[in-house]
Amino acid sequence: MKSGRYIGVMSGTSLDGVDVVMAAIDSQMVAQQASYCHPIPAALRQDILAICQGQSLTLSQLGQLDTRLGRLFAEAVKTLLQREGLDKEDITAIGCHGQTVWHEPQGEAPNTLQIGDNNQIAAATGITVVGDFRRRDMALGGQGAPLVPAFHQAILMHPVERRMVLNIGGIANLSLLIPGKPVGGYDTGPGNMLLDAWIWRNKGQSYDLDGAWGSSGTVVYPLLQQMLADPWFSLPAPKSTGREYFNLGWVEQQLAHFPGLLPQDVQATLVELTATTIAEQVMLSGGCERLLVCGGGSRNPHLMVRLTSQLAGTEVSTTDSVGISGDDMEGLAFAWLAYRTLSGEPGNLPSVTGALEATVLGAIYPANMPRYR
Repeated sequence: MKSGRYIGVMSGTSLDGVDVVMAAIDSQMVAQQASYCHPIPAALRQDILAICQGQSLTLSQLGQLDTRLGRLFAEAVKTLLQREGLDKEDITAIGCHGQTVWHEPQGEAPNTLQIGDNNQIAAATGITVVGDFRRRDMALGGQGAPLVPAFHQAILMHPVERRMVLNIGGIANLSLLIPGKPVGGYDTGPGNMLLDAWIWRNKGQSYDLDGAWGSSGTVVYPLLQQMLADPWFSLPAPKSTGREYFNLGWVEQQLAHFPGLLPQDVQATLVELTATTIAEQVMLSGGCERLLVCGGGSRNPHLMVRLTSQLAGTEVSTTDSVGISGDDMEGLAFAWLAYRTLSGEPGNLPSVTGALEATVLGAIYPANMPRYR
């Protein structure tokens, strides 16, 4: 096994920053050592959002955005190394998820696209990079997502306690860690994505700090019921989704039948949509004794209260309670996935993604290319 120090790089669908997490990893442990959130320039964030819903663009625009993101990820890694007083020789590899700009797991030719050129990262840092994690699973008939349940199993599985791990990023996804059963996992629907889009539209803020705006509104239950009737929510697992489906346009379609609503009431209803769709899936999956929450949504007190209120009898807490910061979970997961790839070990779970078999994930971008004779 390829033990060593790994760095995970993750910029999620919320686009609230580039999470960079460093950990010492071997077959027995994942020991986090440092983390850092690197800002995404506003102009770059807007350029990413401008293509995530299938908007037209030129190949030149896509190529330039790929390069710009690769340079940003490299800058984020180098900043962490500088802050920690480390050199490139101290790091075994970087696991970089890349920025998802399109995810289409259904249809005649399923595909997913993460950009952020890994060659830029390897060249700028001098460190081997592992990236493009999702497409091998998809080539084997899987959804290519979610991938973090395998990591959750490795570090949070309990021998007797029924646990689920909930990541609330732009999209929310569940990992089902039930003793005696294969690990399950799937996207439940929107997490922070619609909340962020709506507050940006109405207040020019990138997110609802502490859920204050959402908590000031009143849930519009007829609107909520209409949203819950969207056929995506009744799809069976495995399933995954993204900004190409749940976006501001989706919200506007829902609102067409409810003119004149107060913006804060819409925000309150979107919070309830996230909480309700998560809680329903927890119960439909048999329930659990403990729900461990990570991701940006775990820092929204109003959302956490609404979620807890719908899961009576379940202990709802953040992953911080078991020693893993909710802000760092996904970054750690991709550091671990890089370790698995370099060790020649599978990184996916067919019981989660629907792939035909477990497989090594990703492509390797060596810091120094070996010479072949």
